[in-house]
Amino acid sequence: MCSDRAGERESDLVYLGLGSNLGERDEQIEAALAFLEERGVGIVRRSSLYETEPVGYADQPWYLNAVVAVRTDLPPLELLSLCKEAERHGNREETFRFGPRTIDVDILLYKGQVYRDDDLQIPHPRMHERRFVLVPLVEIAPGIEVPGKQRQYADILAGLDERKKVAKSKEHVF
Repeated sequence: MCSDRAGERESDLVYLGLGSNLGERDEQIEAALAFLEERGVGIVRRSSLYETEPVGYADQPWYLNAVVAVRTDLPPLELLSLCKEAERHGNREETFRFGPRTIDVDILLYKGQVYRDDDLQIPHPRMHERRFVLVPLVEIAPGIEVPGKQRQYADILAGLDERKKVAKSKEHVF
């Protein structure tokens, strides 16, 4: 198990992916993070913000995406519930799969563990296919490995065929 740059071990941290493509995208992400922090989720590190091309449904505005490393004592399902609450607080409306949204908060990785039940899968089941997740993840945790495997996400990113554009935002910064 590798360590990250802040001296935290992977086994101590949870990684969340955030995205927004409606309204003031950077403000939506900041508001979701503030909501989580107010409820005891400690942000350890943040990636840059990335302008990203939509995946799954192309006829919508581009996203602003980020990944944060956090510390929390909440078990996975309670953290999922809190993430959904942050989305509701950010006025997210359920539309259709891969549709536009004010805010999306996903649990990507949880303390180096694999977790599966009907409501939640960790690692996030599609993160290994998504440049908009892997680029910011590898930025803040370059040596992070797939839980239970001896393979780094940086290697998956290097071999990823997905052609969707992901670029560090020059306009929006944390």
